[in-house]
Parts: sequence; C-alpha cells; structure tokens
Amino acid sequence: MKRIEFLKAPMDIATMQETVSFIESRIEQKKFLQHVVVNVAKIVNMQKDPVLAESVKACEVINIDGMGVVFGARFLGHNVPERVAGVDLFHELLAMSAKRDFPVFLLGATEDVVSKTVEVVKAQNPNLNIAGYHDGYFFGNKEGGDEEAVVTKIRESGAKLLFVAITSPKKENFINKWQNKLGVDFVMGVGGTFDVVAGKVKRAPQWMQKAGLEWLYRVLQEPGRMWKRYLITNSKFAYLLIKSKFNG
Repeated sequence: MKRIEFLKAPMDIATMQETVSFIESRIEQKKFLQHVVVNVAKIVNMQKDPVLAESVKACEVINIDGMGVVFGARFLGHNVPERVAGVDLFHELLAMSAKRDFPVFLLGATEDVVSKTVEVVKAQNPNLNIAGYHDGYFFGNKEGGDEEAVVTKIRESGAKLLFVAITSPKKENFINKWQNKLGVDFVMGVGGTFDVVAGKVKRAPQWMQKAGLEWLYRVLQEPGRMWKRYLITNSKFAYLLIKSKFNG
C-alpha cells in the first residue's frame, strides 16, 4: 500500500481487497496492527487537535473512508482509486474472521445497540466467534467499570480483532493509550457502524455514497442536529483544500 500525506494527514492508497488481505496476513503473523479511517471531519479536527493527530499517525493502516477525502485528494493531484468505507471494511473483516475462526470483540455504542449488532452479525456470519462485547459508556462511569476493567475484559476474552464504535477523538485516543494491553492482534475504530448495523441509523443510498453526499443524507435525517456541524466542517475543509492548492 502506498502512503501519501494530504492536508497534514497521512493516509494509505489501497483497495478494499488489498486492505483485507494485508490485515489478514498481519493477524496470521500475530503482529499487532492498529487501523483507522479518515473522513472530512477527522481531517479538519486533526488540524487543531494534536492528540487526535498523533493517535491517527500512530496507526499502521490509515484508510480513506469518505468520498469527500477521495475527491479532495484527487483535486490536489493524488491518484486515489477508491475509498475503503469503515462500515464496509467492518463487514468484510467479519466475513474473513468467520472463515478463519478469528474471535472478535465489539466495543461501543449503547448496550441495546451493541447487543443488537452482535445478533445481526451472527445471523450474517453463523460461524463467527464473538469473544465478547461491551457498551461504550464506561469512561468515568464507576458503575459500568473504568477503562482498565474494560481493557482487562477484552484481553481475557481471547479476541484477535477488536472493533471500537466510540466517537472521535475518544476512540482513537483510547486505542492509542491501551494498545499494548488489549491482547488483540488487530484493532479498528468503526465510529457509528454499530448504529447502522443495528438499524438505528439508515445508510445513504449507493448513488449518494458514490457522489460524496452521505453528509447531506445525515442532515436530511437529523436536520436540527447535523446542519450546523456539516456546514462548519465542510466549509473548513474547502478552505484547507483551496489554501493547499494555491500554496502548491
């Protein structure tokens, strides 16, 4: 996989199949691999959040998740063949894990959502070994346990792959902080993927995904909560692109 730097953010140019094959080979070799995807919002936030930027840069594989990043990178002259969407990679890795009997652990979202996600992915992959799961509301929550207790639960589960569905930058910083004590061979932040899999959030139609309009679909679903966030984020991203283009 070829690595480029785009708006001060490193990222890998790779297809879905190349990414899955690389991850599978690293798990076979028992070499720890930290994975992350980047989208427009994350790139914008990385400009002003050095901890998030450092957490992303620490990852061995950094896939391009959003079409906005694909279009932006092409605008600046990079040859990006396709995006590797986090939710699609999640399903591909689960299918691979079911075939290879790699146990997985799901971490994040609410208790209802993560348990529903387990139910759905087991139905899709009957041979999948779910080593364990836990909700994402354990930060500073003594009743639900602290971070170290959750890390111990993951390590003792025997999982090889860990998927973390917690909002940015919490998930990136959590993974970077505890990577040496998780006991897994692969860890990936999957953002709101569990909400999609559990049916809580609908994913945009294919034509909107390909056109880079997933953000618009989210705004139409939750206009009161999303319009301002995307307006600000997309405007800042456009500014960064134009600035970088004219600065060479």
